[in-house]
This record gives sequence, structure tokens and C-alpha cells, in this order.
Amino acid sequence: MYAQSCGMRPRTITSNNFQRKICNRRFRSVKLLAAVSSDSTLAPADYTTLGTTDVRVPVMGVGAWSWGDRSGYWGYGREYGQEESRAAYKALIQSGLTFIDTAEVYGYGKSEEFLGEFMREQATKSPGSPAPIIATKFAPLPWRFTSASVVEAAKASLARLGLSSMGLYMQHWPGFGPQYFFNDAYLEGLADCRQRGLCQAVGVSNFSTRRLKQAVKLLAARGVPLASNQVQYSLLYRAPETNGVLEACREAGVTLVAYSPLSQGLLTGKYSAGSTKPNGPRQLVYSDSRLREVEPVLGAVKAVAEARGKTMAQVALNWCICKGTLPIPGAKNERQLTEIAGALGWRLDEAEVAELDAVSSRVPAGLGFPAENF
Repeated sequence: MYAQSCGMRPRTITSNNFQRKICNRRFRSVKLLAAVSSDSTLAPADYTTLGTTDVRVPVMGVGAWSWGDRSGYWGYGREYGQEESRAAYKALIQSGLTFIDTAEVYGYGKSEEFLGEFMREQATKSPGSPAPIIATKFAPLPWRFTSASVVEAAKASLARLGLSSMGLYMQHWPGFGPQYFFNDAYLEGLADCRQRGLCQAVGVSNFSTRRLKQAVKLLAARGVPLASNQVQYSLLYRAPETNGVLEACREAGVTLVAYSPLSQGLLTGKYSAGSTKPNGPRQLVYSDSRLREVEPVLGAVKAVAEARGKTMAQVALNWCICKGTLPIPGAKNERQLTEIAGALGWRLDEAEVAELDAVSSRVPAGLGFPAENF
């Protein structure tokens, strides 16, 4: 599975406002959609399975963090809106990129709601088109202490999505602080979800090597394989290679799903020191000092892109695939989705991967999500 082919800033969420915005909403009855589909326009080489499960997905997915985001991080409502997200969804279905990652906290449920709406529209207007494989995540929030709370969170996500079962259900980050003592209960809850048919596979996110191994062992005792560990990974953040996470995933047969594979846009070549920066909190990713630090990597990616007739984003994503990981770049609109779809159907050769490895290894890594070290 792993053979080479060649954060959001923390925000305080209280029980009351989260439950008001997410958990207690009412949703109209919808036609339940399949969570897994084998139809696609992709070549066989552009498919894989999640861990040792039988859930078949493209080797690259699409992240829906920005869809309906109300934190101000991505500029939703200022720079783009629901129609742009809808166009991205239509384009991903047409391209065959049918593995979509979301979470209950994205837009306080709005990302899942959008996705459910888009799927209903698809089922009505194009009944023969493939149904996407949906991955979503529950958060170990302060009022969640039991395995039953995970099951209830899964049911709430499924209601927003309009599904009876999802492809992959994950713990978004390991519990810390008071929630530290309930991590085993959360994993038991994931196993319950799988055994009740609420999902076809279960995974975790931001888990360290130690936590990953513990999760594999606990779930195995329930007869449930751990399918994935979703962590930050890119040419500008290769910590999973040195902290043991990537190797632990390989040894356990767990798919490493790479979030922020474009380093939140740094690897697209769109920004440079002294240039215009994104609005909002994301400006912190694009400091002039960081942009100067990463110039050698951007130069190497650009050189490969020009030689290949590809974009820098396509090269950076293909590198992740060649490393045996499954990247999930975000796409706010149809143009971005079309570009990332161009990362499939070809592979970097060994010399190109080695050159990118060498250059990126000399650049300081960016910031990681703190919870990944718990």
C-alpha cells in the first residue's frame, strides 16, 4: 500500500452554542444516499483502499473544511459562498474525486449540511452519477465522556448529511485536558459505530505514534481495523517521517491521510515575500519570513512543474501520493477543484521525488497541530 509509485487556530466552543448551532437542528426528511460507490472516471492506478478495509477510494480526496466555514479563516461570505462550493462539488463528481472529507465542527455543521444538500441535488438531477464516499469527524468536546456520545455524534452528522451510513468516521483529535481520560471511550464509540453500520470504516486524526498503536490494539480487540490516521503532511511539513507516525501507519496497515498537503496554499506559488497576503487569520501562515524560508522548495517545485507541464499544486500533491499517503487538498471553487484533479493520472519519477525530498529537508518545518503530540 505504501510503495512509492516512482490548523486552524483554536477557537473556544461552548456546549451551549455548539449544541444550538449543530446538535439540536431539525432536518427535513431526505432520500438516503449510498456512502460508497465504485463508479468513477479514474484509472485503476488512481484507486486505493483505506487501510485493510474494503472501502475503495481515489488516491486523493477533497477537503471540505472551507465549505460554509463561519470562523473567518477561509473568507467564506467575503471571497466566496455556497454557489462556489456547489460548483466545486459538481466538478469533483465529474472528475471522479469522490472521497470527501468534512467534520462536524467545520462551519459548526454547515459543511456537512452543504454536502448533504449537494448530494440530494445530485441524486435528483443526475441519478446515475456516482455517490461520493464521505468521511467526517467527531470532536472530543468537553461534554463528551462516553462511547455513547460518539454514536450520538455520528447519528447527528448522518442527519446533516442525509445518509444512513458514511464511508469513514474519525476522532478529530485526541482528547486532552479533562478529555484525556476518555480517549479509550471514544475509540470504543468508533467501534460501536462500525458494528452498528453507521460507517464502513473508522479512523483517527492528529494521533501520535504512541496513540496510534494504542488505537490499533484497542480496536483490534473489538474486531475493527483502524483504517486511517489523518495528519498534516506536505513538502513543507514532513514531521510524520521523523516522529514515527508514517512508519507506524505502514507497519499497522493504516492509511496516512495527509491534510494541508499544499501547506494551506504556500505550495501553489501564488504568494511570495512582500506580496499580497490572504485576508483574515490565514495571514499568519504567510509571513514574509516564512515565505523567504520556503523559496528553495517553491523553486524546486516550480522547476518540476514547468518540465512536466503541470502546476505547482499538482506536483506537490503528486509528491504526497508518491510517498504512499492520501492527500485531501481543499477546493473552494470549480477552478481549484479542476486544478487539483490534474494531480492524478501520472506520477513523478524517482529522481524528481528524490530532488524534492532533498530540497525540502533543508527547510524548517511549519507549525503543526499541538494535539498531535499528546
